[in-house]
Amino acid sequence: MENKKNDATTEQKIKEAARTIFHKKGFAATRTRDIAEEANINLALLNYYFRSKKKLFEIIMMETVSNFMYTMVSALNDENSNLEQKVEFIVSNYIDFVSREPDIPIFLLNEMRNNVDNLMEKLPFKPIILDSVFYKQFQEAVKKGVIIETNPMIFMSNLMSLIIFPFIAKPILQQIGEVDEAQYKKMMQDRKKMIPIWIKSMFYRQ
Repeated sequence: MENKKNDATTEQKIKEAARTIFHKKGFAATRTRDIAEEANINLALLNYYFRSKKKLFEIIMMETVSNFMYTMVSALNDENSNLEQKVEFIVSNYIDFVSREPDIPIFLLNEMRNNVDNLMEKLPFKPIILDSVFYKQFQEAVKKGVIIETNPMIFMSNLMSLIIFPFIAKPILQQIGEVDEAQYKKMMQDRKKMIPIWIKSMFYRQ
């Protein structure tokens, strides 16, 4: 019993270390030795639990994608909220999520560039949208003339870009705007209110 508990603890320790290193460096630049050092274990022990860097990376990638998509799926399939409320929920939750995990957007973008087919299998963005309650509401809004953009993918890509780009461009924004960490965090929190307004002005009939 104790051995199983130790195994679970060690395995989780390795995964947490791998998540930290992979998110910062990506797959190609990460060495198994880097992960072992981060986990404060020897390389042989890491290889005992995870036979290859690729296998460990795939586990971390799946967990990362699942965490990233969880808020999206929950919001898009909420029967009790309208389109505007869904936008507000996605904006608020993703800004909080990426604030806690600032390396994830660049990690996903880098891996998409290096292995787009594999990542898109794990990040089925199109079917998640087209099979959702959001899509039905979006179609109804288009038919009624409430929304002028007829393509839901364009709508969502603009929404996600407004959320994620400031995190990707954080060093540039801070340097050019002479923004310190506290000011940057406030700017991100302010965007929770502003992004839904911008989305409405772009896509809703005035």
